[in-house]
Parts: sequence; structure tokens; C-alpha cells
Amino acid sequence: GPAPPRPARLLHGAVRGRGLRECPALASLVALRGLHHPGYNTRWAKIILPRLIRKGNSLDIPVAVTIFFGANDSALKDENPKQHIPLEEYAANLKSMVQYLKSVDIPENRVILITPTPLCETAWEEQCIIQGCKLNRLNSVVGEYANACLQVAQDCGTDVLDLWTLMQDSQDFSSYLSDGLHLSPKGNEFLFSHLWPLIEKKVSSLPLLLPYWRDVAEAKPELSLLGDGDH
Repeated sequence: GPAPPRPARLLHGAVRGRGLRECPALASLVALRGLHHPGYNTRWAKIILPRLIRKGNSLDIPVAVTIFFGANDSALKDENPKQHIPLEEYAANLKSMVQYLKSVDIPENRVILITPTPLCETAWEEQCIIQGCKLNRLNSVVGEYANACLQVAQDCGTDVLDLWTLMQDSQDFSSYLSDGLHLSPKGNEFLFSHLWPLIEKKVSSLPLLLPYWRDVAEAKPELSLLGDGDH
């Protein structure tokens, strides 16, 4: 499937990234997790999700979880039966993952679904021929899975990033893809530029955990950082 954006590498593969967001009003500990694995489909992702994200204490709950599948699920059954997932099952698997996250205290408003990217059929067909097979995906079919992803987001109350539509709003979306299917560096940047505002919106709503650096008492920083100093 499409590779994760380079600037957001910590969102890849359910690896957690932590950092302090610095602004005058806020300094929060941020945990981000992303569920995406090259070559996987939602049937496999649903199985491994509990292994990747478990229930933890309140500080371990990520502020955002991205779920990015569909490029493999939408492969044509006759040409690629191993990765293909029927459209209805794809939607059900996405819903199942959102429901599982809710069961481990990650509410819907912290989840971002990402539709599959559009397919440049001419470029991907060249890759298929090199691999000794026929064209195993069609952009119109990928669009059906993208629409299903949008519907799941609406039904479940999650955010959604419609890459399939956004990329095709450009005159030539093939530059966003390295081989007609996988994201190019430019495509990674495109994804990050649209994903980050959604994440930042969630980060901005986090409660204050640490004071802004200018507000730390110089003489006795313990008073600012640890409250009464007994913690």
C-alpha cells in the first residue's frame, strides 16, 4: 500500500511518537499512532490491531490514530485474490477497528480514516507487466472503496481525509505516485500537508500538562514544574 509521509514517520506502523508542542497557551505531551502496513489489507489489520494498540493509562492514550487502508483491499479479485477484500467487508473491517479503539478508550473523535489514493493505471500496468501479471487494480474500483471509507467515517463519527478526491483535484496526480500506486516524495508531502492540520486541531484541545517555558519560576523551578514540590 502507499507509504507513510516522511515528515510524519512516527505515525507509521502504530509506532508512538511523543513530543512537546510549544506555544504560549499550551505545552502538552502528545502521542500519535498510525495503523498502516505496506501490502496489508483491513482483514489482516483488524487481526493485529489489538496487538499494536492496547488499553493503557490516561497518559498513554494517543491524541490521534490514523487508519490508512484500501489500496490493497480494492485489488481486483480475479487478478489479486490474496490482497482483495470485498467492498462490504472492507467497510465492516474499518468499523470494527474504530469500535475496538473505542473499547480501549480511544474515542471516535481521535480517529482519522484516510481513503486510498487514486491509481494511475497506465503507470501501474507497466509495473504489473514487469512482474509478469495483468493490471490488477482499477481507479474506478479504488474510488468505490474510497467512498465506502467516507461513509464509515460519517457513520462512526470520525474525521476522514479523502486523498482519492483531493489528489485528483490536481491536473496531474501521477506526480504524487512513484509507480502509479505507491506515494512518491511529493505524494508524501501532499498527504502530510493535509493530515497535519487535522492532527494539530486535536493537539490544540489537549489539557495543559506542563507550563510554558517562560512561566517557569527561575529561582525555584520545582514550584512551577512539580506544583508543591512533593510529587
